[in-house]
This record gives sequence, C-alpha cells and structure tokens, in this order.
Amino acid sequence: MKTYTGEPFYFNGGRPAVILLHAYSGNSNDVRMLGRTLQKHGYTVYAPVFTGHGGDPCRILRDGDPDAWWEDTQLAIRRLRDSGHDQLAIFGLSLGGLFATRALENDAQLSGGGVFASPITTWGQSNVPEYFQRLAMNYYRKEQTPQAAVDDKMAWIKEHLPAQLAAIQAMTKQLDADLDQIHQPFFIAQGGRDEMIDPQSGAQLADRLRAQGTTVDYHFYPDATHLLTVNTAHRQLFADVLDYLQKLFEVSDDNKNKR
Repeated sequence: MKTYTGEPFYFNGGRPAVILLHAYSGNSNDVRMLGRTLQKHGYTVYAPVFTGHGGDPCRILRDGDPDAWWEDTQLAIRRLRDSGHDQLAIFGLSLGGLFATRALENDAQLSGGGVFASPITTWGQSNVPEYFQRLAMNYYRKEQTPQAAVDDKMAWIKEHLPAQLAAIQAMTKQLDADLDQIHQPFFIAQGGRDEMIDPQSGAQLADRLRAQGTTVDYHFYPDATHLLTVNTAHRQLFADVLDYLQKLFEVSDDNKNKR
C-alpha cells in the first residue's frame, strides 16, 4: 500500500482568498476538506506543501527548516496577491499556525487569519517528538520498507529531530514576543482533548491578544483532539471559520444555509 502524500492545491473561487498551512508531520491533506468547503462558499483557497513534507519523514528533517517554511509562506502570499487577491486571510494547523501568526505579525496588509491547535505560547509543552517517530514508523510500515532500512532511518530521525524542534521553539518564542504586532482580527481554535499540545494554549493566546486590544474569535471544542480540521470537530470548525471570514470580508454567503 502506498501512502497518499498530498500535493499543493489551488481552489479557484471568489476575490477574497484564504491560505491554509498544514501541520508539522502532515501535508495539504490536513486542510483539503476545509479548502473545498471555503471554495463552495465563494473563496479562492491555496494550500502549499512545506519544503520537505509530503513523503519520507526524513525529508522533513533533511530538507526543511523554519527558514524554508517561512519562505514557503511568503511565496504563497505573493502568489495570491499576484493573482489579484487583495483581500487575503491566512490560517494554519499546528506548525502551520505558527507561520500564519508570523505572517500576521509581519504583514499588516493581510486582512486576518489565525490558528488551529497551534502552541504559540506553549511550544515546549508538547508530545511532538514521540508522535513524529510513531508517524515515521507507520509511514515505513505502509511503504513496506525493509526492516534494516527502517532501523537506519529511525536512528537518523532520533539524532536529527531535536535540533529541528529546537529551531522551531526558538522561532515560536520570537512569535510570542512579537504578538503586539498583530492588529487584525485573530481566529483561534483549540480542542479540549488535544493529545499533542497543552489544551489551555488556545485560551492563553486569546488572553494575551485581548489584553493588547486585538479582536479575538476564540473557539473551544471540548471533546476534540489535535487535528481539528479532520477530527470530530471539523464540521463545527468549518462553520466557525466561515462565520469569521464573512465578518472579516463583509461578504454575503449565499450557501450559508447549505452547511
């Protein structure tokens, strides 16, 4: 069985446009359902795949890093603007939310956006190292990789993963320090049964932003786990994102009753 690794997608819709950024151990499949939903409601949607993602997990560590992923994010923004989309929002799941936040801190022309289960204030409190290694093992099993090769790859991952996670944490600390640069309305979604990060991280971020006067649209899904865009909370999340975007862009949603 071959795993489907996901490709960048561009769903053409209306003039308001949305960028969706995927998770650390994921790819564009993380946000594909949300992308189709937004397209049906009149938005153009673009989801890049971060450098190194979409295949062998070793590639994430070998080819990717926060600098490359930030460049991916900036290229996505430029692509949509070059296509004439001046009304633009950006969201991200987990790691993707870190870069959506960075974009909003650095680009005042973005209309808004936000995060889904992203540990902006609590990155050090996560189960990412263990989860990443389990994901890698599952990938190699599905790919029917010979055991000797699996052993070599897993040893390589264990050696190189800590440095990349440290680089992500360093970037996140800077994001935390620069939150006062965010002036756009900010969307936050968090699951109460998040197995990857502190379930209180979303509320902490909301409190920080509200304290500085930023408008926050915060949603807590008590029974939801980490991957909010594909788990039991996804339908409610999609509805909440659509409501946020409708207010952000002040557009009518003729399909609202079709959700």
